[in-house]
Amino acid sequence: MKSLNGVKFAEMVQMGSHHLYQNADYVDALNVFPVPDGDTGTNMNLSMTSGAKETEAHAQEHIGKTASALSKGLLMGARGNSGVILSQLFRGFGKFIADEQELSAKKLAHALQHGVETAYKAVMKPVEGTILTVAKDAAAKGMSLADSEEDIIVLFEAIVTESKASLERTPDLLPVLKEVGVVDSGGQGLVYVYEGFLASLKGEALPEKHVDNSMDELVSAEHHKNIAGFMNTEDIEFGYCTEFMVKFEDGKRSFNEAAFRTDLSAYGDSLLVISDDEIAKIHIHSEEPGKVLTYGQEYGSLISMKIENMRQQHTDIVGEGHKKTAAVEEAKHPYAIVTVAMGEGVAELLRSIGASYVIEGGQTMNPSTEDIVNAVRSIGAERVLILPNNKNIIMAAEQAAELLDIEAAVVPTKDVPQGMSALLAFNPEAAVADNQQAMGDAIKHVKSGSVTFAVRDTSIDGVSIKKDDFMGISEGKIVVSDESLEKVTEELCKKLVDADAEIVTILFGEDVSEADAEKLGAFIESLNGDVEVEIHNGKQPLYPYILAVE
Repeated sequence: MKSLNGVKFAEMVQMGSHHLYQNADYVDALNVFPVPDGDTGTNMNLSMTSGAKETEAHAQEHIGKTASALSKGLLMGARGNSGVILSQLFRGFGKFIADEQELSAKKLAHALQHGVETAYKAVMKPVEGTILTVAKDAAAKGMSLADSEEDIIVLFEAIVTESKASLERTPDLLPVLKEVGVVDSGGQGLVYVYEGFLASLKGEALPEKHVDNSMDELVSAEHHKNIAGFMNTEDIEFGYCTEFMVKFEDGKRSFNEAAFRTDLSAYGDSLLVISDDEIAKIHIHSEEPGKVLTYGQEYGSLISMKIENMRQQHTDIVGEGHKKTAAVEEAKHPYAIVTVAMGEGVAELLRSIGASYVIEGGQTMNPSTEDIVNAVRSIGAERVLILPNNKNIIMAAEQAAELLDIEAAVVPTKDVPQGMSALLAFNPEAAVADNQQAMGDAIKHVKSGSVTFAVRDTSIDGVSIKKDDFMGISEGKIVVSDESLEKVTEELCKKLVDADAEIVTILFGEDVSEADAEKLGAFIESLNGDVEVEIHNGKQPLYPYILAVE
């Protein structure tokens, strides 16, 4: 193959996205920390799915315009650090070929190299042994062949081979990967994308994944997106969540997943399809579920059907909390603070100390760049500060700030305690830059701790961890693990609360009683008789305790 046009590139994107989607749970499992919010695969999958959806909608012969559509979709859908870096890789790629009708092998290599350079510039402190390294090594291999190899397929075979080799080298560059015995999760996600690209170029099929629980996880992620706090019930365009399985039958229409997916996309959004040789499992939000089921019957018999009215669900679930949020949205803010949190109690606490808008998310579900942009725009603010409260959301927040057409800045808070500390330092009379500086300084004076549970056996930072045991995390580092929640929490407090501590804030989660939280408060006072303890019901999932020590 000597040239690549936009239509073929769009097919590559679809297959790359599909291959990543099929293996997203494996990418999730590669996350180093055994915490339940290891979601690199989910984030990359949702980012790439956004890019693929935009590409499919705007695919044309002109490859520059098709690549531009991919760039736009990825940019708005980017979530998590790896998702943002993925968006930057193809943003640089798209800019380099913006005016190209078709690509040669040489031009393709240079475009990938330009994407790598764009991604490195977007990261303040690039870390080798990550997706960046895999992308860089793969592009370098392409560049080494650019002047001698005219066949695009041969060139891309070499790129994929090098990306896999680079991925295997990531533990040599990042000691924490070697300690845990895994390769980099983001790099693995990129390899899946490139493998999909190559399979499309060669006209080969990739192994289909059997129907399993990953559909449930993806459906959960899709629903989580749609139930974000800024969405009004009347904003739900497709009102019926429709799930069913088709058992293929002889004499019925021959199943082709790509064509099936394309046809179904006309009936709604949030479409997910998983299939094997015998069955397909479908999830779609549609206004006409009857037509969706009728279409499915063209391929075989329907089983395990479920149709839910999402407008009614949204009203029931969000309820009063949504009304409060909506009231906030209706108010116009000359100066607003948008932040991110998981847990109704945590969100209420953040609003009480100055947050204008709290995006539901954080652990297990990082909001996308588009989520953040939409939240800010819904407020109608003239100036905004964004507090991500999670290290994996910082890059998406910075990307959102660049896209906004108002004065915007990010205070890089890595957790809720830092977000609380930053909010308390906000001065409504000060300029955005001055507030960014002051709030950034404030987060240096709070120590953060949290307790969660392990999702797998591992050993990290010298701490042996067993699946389902509790872990105490101080400043992002696992410092203690045990099957006893009380023991872990008290050991964590011993490390956080010293003689200089003045105030300790306890946010207890949805699985902890107020009595247990008060007992913990008494323990903290026994460590330092001068410390003031504040206890709040954060109602956060997954994390029994979040602690802020000032």
